[in-house]
Amino acid sequence: MKGDLYPAIEPYRNGRLPVDDLHTIYWEECGNPSGVPVLFLHGGPGAGCSPEHRRFFDPQYYRIVLFDQRGAGRSTPHGETRSNTTAHLVRDIEALREMLKISQWHVFGGSWGSTLALAYAQTHPPACLSLTLRGIFLLQAYEVDWFVRGIQKFAPQAWKEFVEFLPESLRGDLCDGYWTQLNHELPEIRAAAANSWAGYEAKSVSLRSAATASAPTASTTASPSAVGLARLEVHYMRSNQFVPNDALMRGVERIRHIPCAIVQGKYDLLCPPITAVALHEAWPESTLHIIEDAGHSAFEPGIRAQLVTIMDGLRIPSA
Repeated sequence: MKGDLYPAIEPYRNGRLPVDDLHTIYWEECGNPSGVPVLFLHGGPGAGCSPEHRRFFDPQYYRIVLFDQRGAGRSTPHGETRSNTTAHLVRDIEALREMLKISQWHVFGGSWGSTLALAYAQTHPPACLSLTLRGIFLLQAYEVDWFVRGIQKFAPQAWKEFVEFLPESLRGDLCDGYWTQLNHELPEIRAAAANSWAGYEAKSVSLRSAATASAPTASTTASPSAVGLARLEVHYMRSNQFVPNDALMRGVERIRHIPCAIVQGKYDLLCPPITAVALHEAWPESTLHIIEDAGHSAFEPGIRAQLVTIMDGLRIPSA
């Protein structure tokens, strides 16, 4: 397929960067050490990076930088929500750029990664060569409400299981209810809550269920990825929305000179297209690509092909 993923590669360098007295972030570099830098921002928050994320970029051309955000993936302490806000993550990105001695880079992020990419670019416009954003999420109240309640209109069984995991006394505010269970004194309750939250999301991530990895069940053990995802997502959704709520939309005025491509699945249940369209209308200088036969996942064929095509199109031929 034209624009399909590049072959799997391994990092040529990695490390750990202490960003404060509590958090240390894992980072890695792949591809061409002398190439044009590109930063990959993972979703979630809390999801972490995977080897597949390296494959959106031409490794002969790009110096590919990936890192696990605070509390996610291989960063430590895992699942930690203290000193973990969007502002902290933006500072971490800038600390990583300075540590790697990179003057400017392309910034590539999907879902929560699109949120963080916009927040970073609006704080540090000179550092950004371009933005490539997928599955737009701006952490607005209506988007959080859609995630915890609106999805029931299209995935009623998954939503029913998601809600009924909680005791009835905790169902009034689902984010608060899950936060209570994720911090329960019994480890088996914490694990089951993490699996229930992560499983609910996994069931809605792709247009076709065959494209989705098997969702975790609400068992008494939880994978580290489920714990990080659940804890960080609930933490951000319940207490870290922007003030004003549409701050990232307003901040477009600071970055409209930066080339931006928006890629959005038409049938994205997690991050509905209305937000991507609104962002493009506020930023008409951007390009909007609606993928007709796709949901949320970056790895659905139409989305991954468009993302690779965009990154290939940003290459500047050598003289």
